[in-house]
Amino acid sequence: MTNNAWTRRDLFGVAAMVALQGTLPGGGMALLRSLDPRDAPSARQRKLMLTVADHVIPATTTPGAGTVGAGDFAIIALAHGLDGARRPLGPTELPTLQAFARSDNSLDHVRWLEHRLGGNWPTLPRAKRHALLAALDTSAFANDPAARPWRMIKGLILTGYYTSEVGGSQELQYELVPGRFDPKVPLAPGARAFSSDWTAVDFG
Repeated sequence: MTNNAWTRRDLFGVAAMVALQGTLPGGGMALLRSLDPRDAPSARQRKLMLTVADHVIPATTTPGAGTVGAGDFAIIALAHGLDGARRPLGPTELPTLQAFARSDNSLDHVRWLEHRLGGNWPTLPRAKRHALLAALDTSAFANDPAARPWRMIKGLILTGYYTSEVGGSQELQYELVPGRFDPKVPLAPGARAFSSDWTAVDFG
């Protein structure tokens, strides 16, 4: 999406991805197989995204993001161009990212991430995996052009998680809208945000 302007295609794209997320993780493999073969991940790439998702949101009292299929969701969303993922690389991006460009000159985010973290990243001890991913996260949000693609990947993992049943109704509190109006709500330590309050999950 350019200049934060939503088009009808963007809106339907989000609706479709949310609907697809309802079928994951059980239907994740079938959805991945329906992708264009050029966009379909390898088994190693799928494991990478599952493991990365579980680092972004690890299991606590609720399942982690990888367990609920947010890694598969991110792969499918990236392949379909959600949030501008299939836009052509710009001139300033080409020097560092062209090696990971698809035939349409958009970035293959999963292949880029696999290269950036290293092919053996999922097999490393958890503490080492965490350190490498944390370093990438720090660079990406410091606006390092070579690390910036991580921001989109992470955002889609979060979208996938918080639009899943677990993320939307267990990790977050769910109250059927309109509910009731409470002008002052006391917050206790560990209180969960409401899934109907999108400002609570604003990670853009």
